[in-house]
This record gives sequence, structure tokens and C-alpha cells, in this order.
Amino acid sequence: MSDINKEALYDYLLLLGDNSMILGQRLGELCGHGPELETDIALTNISLDLFGQVRNYFQYAAEVVADGRTEDDIAMLRKEHEYKSSLLVEQPNTDFAYVIVRQNFFDHYHYMLLSKLVDSKDEQIVAVAKKSIKEVEYHLDFSSTWVKRLGDGTEESRQRMQDAVNELYRFTRELFKPTETEERMANLGIGADLPSMEEDYYKQLHALLEEATLEVPQGEVFQYGGKEGRHSEYMGYILTDFQFMQRAYPNMKW
Repeated sequence: MSDINKEALYDYLLLLGDNSMILGQRLGELCGHGPELETDIALTNISLDLFGQVRNYFQYAAEVVADGRTEDDIAMLRKEHEYKSSLLVEQPNTDFAYVIVRQNFFDHYHYMLLSKLVDSKDEQIVAVAKKSIKEVEYHLDFSSTWVKRLGDGTEESRQRMQDAVNELYRFTRELFKPTETEERMANLGIGADLPSMEEDYYKQLHALLEEATLEVPQGEVFQYGGKEGRHSEYMGYILTDFQFMQRAYPNMKW
């Protein structure tokens, strides 16, 4: 592999890992704050699943870059603009409805992405995808069940869910707008062809929202930028918590 391909592959692994990492951190904030014990544990377990996937991506990234950085360095010691997570996953835990809608919007995408990556020409990406897709299938079932339960529930639960859908829907299209690296990896057969997934994504998502008696926002102006390092105001606060130990105690070892 040439140095240029190594750089592109490293960048692609960050794109794969950062979404799961930032969403995992958001879910970790909810530990002990779930609406019921079973749901609290489920959200925590989803967070742990996501961080497990991140470790696999970043261990591989450390091998690719081969400059002495570890998975922890890659995860925690970058500057804000160097993170490549989408705007969707960094949105706040406003209430349980927002948590579920954010999770479901991402889960639909994540499951479709991994379904493509199991056929990647990169064997290590295939291995991560095959392991992760089993976990993400559960994540999607969990969040979809809650979307239907709350959307077709009480008047208040439906309104809260509709508010969350209205707020978060505008961040979904960024998931399918490829960066230069994502286009390159797709052309090489290593990454997924994101635009080809978009139609099925919205078909499945809209069918779920209809079943949950929720309305699809119309005339939405979509927002982009996170995957290219242009984040919302929330990202800095996430990283303040996430990076604290590594920056307070440099080179710490467990």
C-alpha cells in the first residue's frame, strides 16, 4: 500500500469510528438516568457496543499510520476540527424522545453501512463489520420499537417524538454525502457507496415514522459539515468531558 493510500485508509477509518465514538459518548452521559432500569442498562450496553467497534477501527488505524500513536491517542488527542463525526450524533440528550430519534436515525444508516462493508476488499474492515452488524441489528430493533411505542403512545409522547423528528431530521442527509475520502474508498472497493444507500434509507425510515403515526418533515433544509470537521457548538463540550483524563494526566497507563 502506498503512503497516499495509507493516508486515505487512515482517514476512512476515522470516518467510520468517529460517529460511533461520539454517539457512544452521548449515550454514556445517560448512564443512571434512563427512564427505567432495563432501558438504562440497554442504552449503556449500546454505548459499550459502539466503543468496542471504535476500538477495532482505531487499533487498525494505529497499525496503518504506524507512527507510534495508539488507539487511545487517535481517539482522545485530536483537536475538534480533526474529528469526522456527523452533526447528527453530537446533538444533545434533550429528552428521551431525542435520544431515541437520534439513535434510530443513526441505526438505520449504520446497519445499511455495515451491510455494505461486509463485502469490502479490506479484510480487517470486513471482520469489524461482520462482528458489529450483529450488535447494530439489535440497536436498530431497540430504537425502532421505542419509536413506535412513543410515537403511537400518549398525546404527550407523540408530541415529544414529533418535536425530536422535526429537529433531528435535517442532519440525516449528511450521512450520505460522501467526503473525498469516502468517494475514493468506495471506488477502490474498500468503502461503501453512500449515495446508493440514500433512497432505501429514507424509504425504510419514512415507513417506520408512518407506522409510529409521526409526520415526515417537509421542505427541510439539510445541514452538513461534521464529517469535514465543521461541528456544532455541542462538540467542544463533548470533547471536554471525553478528553479530560488523557489531557489532565498525559501518557497515563492503566
